[in-house]
Amino acid sequence: MFRPSGYLARVMRIDPVQRQSVISLASTLTLTAVGFLSTMFFTHTVGLSILGAYFIFVAYFSVFNLIGDGGFGGAAVKRISEGEDQNAFFTAFLFLRVMLLSVSVGFLFIARPYLTDLTASGVFPWLVIALVVSVFTNIASYSVYGTGKVGVNQIGGLIDTLIRIVVQVAAVLLGYGVAGLAGGFVAGLLASGLFNFRFLELSPARFRRSHIQSLFAFSFWTFLSASGYLVFSYADTILIGYFLTDADVGIYRVALQLTSIATFVTVAFHTTLYPKVSFWGKQDELPLVERALARAFTYSLLLAVPVLAGGWLLGERLLYFFYTASATAGATTLSILLLVQVAHVFMFLQTMCLNALDRPRDSFRVTAVAVIINIGLNILLIPAYGIVGASAATLATMVLNATLAHRALSRSIHVRIERGAVGHIVLAALVMGAVVAAYSFVVPLTNVFVVLGAVAVGGLVYILVLLKIDRGIHDELKELTEGLGVPWPGML
Repeated sequence: MFRPSGYLARVMRIDPVQRQSVISLASTLTLTAVGFLSTMFFTHTVGLSILGAYFIFVAYFSVFNLIGDGGFGGAAVKRISEGEDQNAFFTAFLFLRVMLLSVSVGFLFIARPYLTDLTASGVFPWLVIALVVSVFTNIASYSVYGTGKVGVNQIGGLIDTLIRIVVQVAAVLLGYGVAGLAGGFVAGLLASGLFNFRFLELSPARFRRSHIQSLFAFSFWTFLSASGYLVFSYADTILIGYFLTDADVGIYRVALQLTSIATFVTVAFHTTLYPKVSFWGKQDELPLVERALARAFTYSLLLAVPVLAGGWLLGERLLYFFYTASATAGATTLSILLLVQVAHVFMFLQTMCLNALDRPRDSFRVTAVAVIINIGLNILLIPAYGIVGASAATLATMVLNATLAHRALSRSIHVRIERGAVGHIVLAALVMGAVVAAYSFVVPLTNVFVVLGAVAVGGLVYILVLLKIDRGIHDELKELTEGLGVPWPGML
């Protein structure tokens, strides 16, 4: 008989990093799956142009939300995670976040005459509301995350996505278009904030100037680093919207979304390891950081490499069946963005370690160079080559950022890749690619079920080959699976 208490006890015996990584991965998988399905629905109902206008709304929200955060969110997580004066740092963060809201909204109204994409689509008021709601949500989620409740934070993200999509689907069906999509975005933010607030154990306390100064010392460089990451995430979207059309934005973003499958594990490890690395760094236990980072590289590439191979072979067909025939114009862009996601593994995890090891200044420095080049390349390449130029600019600067981050992080720890395991991953992906290519040659990819069949066959071949040739990954996955109470297949 299944007993929840017994199952929970078994799960709690799993290594904390592994357990929280599984929770993060499960949450990320669920979020992405729901996001994929909803985007497919919106593409077929409102079209790529309306969807592109919504993506521009999200891009501008991210920019002005960053101004409103000022880097204090990351600083609060860092200071709270260190375990000293948690309530005082929480209150100082709350005070600063509310103060910066007026700055963010003020900048937004000053820039309003120039934000023609937003005003033309009618979502400007929704952007203001979203920024106000985000203050409450950010305070609750960052504070919960800083106290080590990674699972709660991930569930909050899941609730955000689910509520957002439910409201958006209903609004689209009622004919509200891009305003309905923006309204759903706000609803998800609010629901996530309320959930995280339920688990917030920190309380207001008197804070001193030293707490503000401590947050400022970290936040300045965190803000600049986050600004750099934001460029990689949204500068191309904004510039495509400026130089091209909303439909081009829609095509680019759905291609980017499809490649995001490759980042499931990377995002999970980033979320899980940040507070751990922060604590290990404070305790001067750097060998633990080195081992965790090397393993995070391996398991991130375990997904990113086969997605790259499969995307090159099946990307055009997936765009056609998932996002309509118009989206196939992004097939070349998708191929380039798949390489971006592989480089993203190294950039994302290494800059995370720099910040967690209290080196945000170095994180900014390595990002700043890439940011400047990224903007310049986008301005140069988008008018000449369209969305293909945008993806090429992102790839070049992502590789540069990863390289510079490796150089900076190597001054503190030994950054290494588990060459044997990574080699096995590449070999298994090559075998998978050969099988998928043969499948596509024998069975014409004329409908979505045949394409999904190719994905399933490729995935099965990859897993079987990898587990056969790499006993280390085999044994770790087996132990983790059995620890979760899931039977391990005898054939493996």
